[in-house]
Amino acid sequence: MERWDRIGRAAAYGAAAALVPYLVIKVSWVVGSLLGLLPVGRGFSLGEWLVLNTITIGMAAAGITLGLALVRPWGMRIPGRLVGFVAWVGSGFLVSILPFVVVSALVGSGGSGDSGGDAALPGWEAVLLECSFVGTGIGLALALPAYLWRRRPPALRRPVRSGTGTSGTPPWPAVAAAVTGLAWSYWAVGGTLGIAHRDERPADWHVLVGVSACWALAASAAVLALVRRPAARLPYPLLLAVAWLGSGSMFAWSGWRLPATVYVALAHPSDVAYPESVWVALALHATAVLTGAGIMRTLIRGAGRERRLVPAGHQPPAAPPDTAPPLEPGKADGMVGP
Repeated sequence: MERWDRIGRAAAYGAAAALVPYLVIKVSWVVGSLLGLLPVGRGFSLGEWLVLNTITIGMAAAGITLGLALVRPWGMRIPGRLVGFVAWVGSGFLVSILPFVVVSALVGSGGSGDSGGDAALPGWEAVLLECSFVGTGIGLALALPAYLWRRRPPALRRPVRSGTGTSGTPPWPAVAAAVTGLAWSYWAVGGTLGIAHRDERPADWHVLVGVSACWALAASAAVLALVRRPAARLPYPLLLAVAWLGSGSMFAWSGWRLPATVYVALAHPSDVAYPESVWVALALHATAVLTGAGIMRTLIRGAGRERRLVPAGHQPPAAPPDTAPPLEPGKADGMVGP
């Protein structure tokens, strides 16, 4: 594990460093827009542009802090729940961005996955933004397990299970994730049920919806495998990682889209047209947020419960009688002699 720990520590520094260009670009956009030196993004007012990019600046700062927390000594003193939540949400964003960037490059759509984009975005800025996403995603993927192993090694070991057979009815988050994933898959392959504007579906939209669908279905399958009795033969860390990343993807991305969808549903802006029906999208995003949180709650509660289980018929071995070593003269009854 020493070699793996060194790799994880280097990856943590790399993840933090990869977000620095993103942070610098976003700050320059905000400052340049305030001073009138840079244009406001297409489709945004100045206030909306500043709010959006200020939020992403905060997210980038949180990502850099997370990368450093995974390697610096002070990171071990931060409450584990806080580190876990930030890592979960950040990983959820990144696992959707990485396939999106790769597939978009292959199909030539040129999307960076950044919702604050402008039509006149220079090519070098787009490359830096994409490199930030890719570098941070790869870095966190290597750094998180190493950090978890240093802080709580049992979390990566398969819990002890008792009994045989199945665990009964599948947990509701697994079912909800499967339904949501199937709905997104239907849209990704060109389905029109629930689509309000059929001409407003660029290749980027199909790719991102398809990636979200894949993670939702993967999370559902992983949760079902984790709660099976007897346990699935797949490696426990792999199932845990898929459930973690899939639920984070659902929670993070739908949580990001949900406020914008609510705004469009209530305000009916003339310059915004979602491909899907706004109310259908609203229902799916709300379901995805609740499902992602439900999967994480299932993982946390299941791990805590199963690690307390003792296999049936197992009793701690009793100490054999009269096996204590004889006491040295002068040290009997707990008295220590000169």
